[in-house]
Amino acid sequence: MEHLGGKVVAITGGASGIGLAMATRFQAAGMQVALGDIEAGPLAAAVDGLGGNDAQVLGVECDVTSPASMEAFRDAVLDRFGAVHVVCLNAGVATSGSLLETPVESWRWLFEVNVLGIVNGLAAFGPGLVEQGEGHVVCTASASGLISAPALGAYGATKHAVVGLAAVLRDELAPAGVGVSVVCPGVVRTRIFESERNRPEALQGPTHIDEDQADIYLHVAENAPGPELVADAVHDGVVANQLFVLPSPEVGGLILARIDEIRAAMPPKP
Repeated sequence: MEHLGGKVVAITGGASGIGLAMATRFQAAGMQVALGDIEAGPLAAAVDGLGGNDAQVLGVECDVTSPASMEAFRDAVLDRFGAVHVVCLNAGVATSGSLLETPVESWRWLFEVNVLGIVNGLAAFGPGLVEQGEGHVVCTASASGLISAPALGAYGATKHAVVGLAAVLRDELAPAGVGVSVVCPGVVRTRIFESERNRPEALQGPTHIDEDQADIYLHVAENAPGPELVADAVHDGVVANQLFVLPSPEVGGLILARIDEIRAAMPPKP
């Protein structure tokens, strides 16, 4: 989508972090912005920070793990703006710890938000994008979806799933004129490692198995590049209809090492 001015973007997890940075960047490009988020207070603050309802901004409380909630978000966007052109399926949570020590409840929580949250978003918004023959889907994954990150095995498994989903989705939606991007940042200055604030009662358990390792990630996140870097790269990826959006040069070597490992394991040509 080369021309974004006057069009509509809907963003899940839009009240903070990468989601809010994307909203700010797309608004600067002239888009009308709809934010979906599970946190009512930060959502209201985000809408106010973007200029409020009078500035063509909409905020909707939204739980991405609920198909009905995602459909309600879609309906609210269509009621307000009449269309949606870019859908950023961005909501995510994280745990840390070894794979063998990660409780099943944590696995379920991660997959319900990080993977099924995207599935629910596609079910709600996808058919409309195809029908109008124009649009773009952005899936927020992570560099952990391309490499192996210490103590982030369960989180990384969900992000590998998102990368695979997005690659197939790109091929399936291209004939309809709908583009797909998957953004895979390294550690960014967000509250992703404080995700337990939104963890449901039914899936309670230790979010971080190793508190020392968790403290390391929290410290790294506090001193990491801001989410604006990711938002700029996402904007450019949408305009260029680019599948992979890789905004973090510090993880480039690790990604190349993974590619080299795969290449080395390939059988020789017959």
